[in-house]
Amino acid sequence: MAEESTFVEVQHMIVERFGVQESVVTPEMTFDDLGADSLDVVELVMEIEDKYNIQFDDEKIEELQTIGDAVSYIEELK
Repeated sequence: MAEESTFVEVQHMIVERFGVQESVVTPEMTFDDLGADSLDVVELVMEIEDKYNIQFDDEKIEELQTIGDAVSYIEELK
């Protein structure tokens, strides 16, 4: 349940940042699917860190492949 609400929050951030339709943002979506480059991902991570008052490990950021991976990692850190 908590992971689902985190996904919805991250989904809204992605919609605002990348201008995509909410319906296309799924847990299986990759950052490549979004057309996100490494700077885009870092900026999104910074926004997430601020929102949840957490700190991503730099090495872990590189391992995140999908939106679902990011949501799971947020849940680990919360």
